[in-house]
Amino acid sequence: MTEGRTPSVVGAGISPNDERVQAIAKIGFTERQARFLLLVMRHAGVCVPRQYATFAGIANGGKKCNALFAKLVRRRFAAAIPCVHNRARLYHVHARGLYGAIGEGASRYRRPVPAGRIAERLMRLDAVLSTPDLDWLTTAGEKRTCLARLTTSASPEPASDRVADSASASVRDLPSTFPIGVESSGRVVLLYLVTEPWTEPFRTFLQRHAALLRVSRRWTVRLAFPRPLDHFYSTYQAVIREELESPLHPITISELRWYFDHRRQADDGQPLHPQTQGFVSVGARVFGAPRFTEMYRRWRRHGDVVFEGISSPAIAEALEAGRGSVECLVLPHGYRHLSPLVADAPSMPERVGQELRRGPSPRTRGPHALNPRPQPPAETPQSVSEQLDRAWHRLNEFYKAQKAQGVRP
Repeated sequence: MTEGRTPSVVGAGISPNDERVQAIAKIGFTERQARFLLLVMRHAGVCVPRQYATFAGIANGGKKCNALFAKLVRRRFAAAIPCVHNRARLYHVHARGLYGAIGEGASRYRRPVPAGRIAERLMRLDAVLSTPDLDWLTTAGEKRTCLARLTTSASPEPASDRVADSASASVRDLPSTFPIGVESSGRVVLLYLVTEPWTEPFRTFLQRHAALLRVSRRWTVRLAFPRPLDHFYSTYQAVIREELESPLHPITISELRWYFDHRRQADDGQPLHPQTQGFVSVGARVFGAPRFTEMYRRWRRHGDVVFEGISSPAIAEALEAGRGSVECLVLPHGYRHLSPLVADAPSMPERVGQELRRGPSPRTRGPHALNPRPQPPAETPQSVSEQLDRAWHRLNEFYKAQKAQGVRP
């Protein structure tokens, strides 16, 4: 049903007349509640009351805000997940009936949420809620329809088999994690959530969307930064300049084709002539930048169609003419206080007689000046997901130790 949905008005956002909103409302929700639940189920599966209050323009923690979540829990449409912060609550919308009403009964968001993904999903929902009036495309069918429409409008001539194959490969290459927004004016908005300081995944994101940007008349790449990752914006800008503002010359594309083909032969263990092997070694030095490393990985999967977006000057021309733009959205909220999103897990309990205590005994501690607390060793930078996974494992170890020693949490 929803997999191949074609919006009646492109970019009209979620209107009260949307058939999915009406289907949710028939289950027993107001139109406003139904529109919010539709966004939650399509983009995250989890939410916090603050997000509904922002969406509805009501007081966070007020009667109207709490009524929705009380109804969800009472009717077993959602589970309330307790948080380490005593006053915080996280809600996972999982009911098959709700997802089935919008045609997505098999959605992955119904399944239990991995601890390291909760913050990422909440961030993505916050980014979507910043512009809820867009028509957000999340499924492969919706993206396929959008790309086909853009490709047809950009090329009035009948599509050749090569163009059709290119469009098909481009749809398969579009990541399902990131939604594509369409404004009422027809502008395409690519949303990318930054969850780590390094830029290799973002480079992959741009290369995989190059074909879509090439056929879009107006487009925006929107980067959503949670704090403190917004300090890395200049690093991401450098990737944008390289990937979007520097199309490759046809001669360079020809050299890349030769290098990729012979590198694949070498990687597959095929024998190469010594002179050819020397040229491959030179190519490895010339095309050793991250841009070409990622391009080679995608080329092995999709073939020469990966060169079409990066060789077209249309993307750089759109940026120069103002038809293309890059925006930065800094998410103003914190996420690590939500369970199991904790920065530091409690110390492991120790047996003292028949009871448990945490940390070393005060009697064994010397004066602070004589016996200072040791400093933790330096750690390598970790992404948000890695930090949350580590914290979740520590918390699990703590609870297991309590259970093993007969102590209730």
